[in-house]
Amino acid sequence: MSLILTNETIDKYFAFLSRLDNRSKKKLIIKLIESIEEKEKPKVRIRDLYGAWEDSRDSDEIIKEIRESRVDKN
Repeated sequence: MSLILTNETIDKYFAFLSRLDNRSKKKLIIKLIESIEEKEKPKVRIRDLYGAWEDSRDSDEIIKEIRESRVDKN
């Protein structure tokens, strides 16, 4: 959620912050810039998921187990 400030509120913050020393102002500027830069989201490739499932059973055994575990709700 973002907070939207009016120009009047921004001017009040600026009046307060303008009294900071230059080093503190620079640190604040850096933090503000970092907060608005878009972070690159890690890409998920399908091939990276290959081999994620590990099981010693073959597909027929897995299918049989799934079918046997079903509950008839009639």
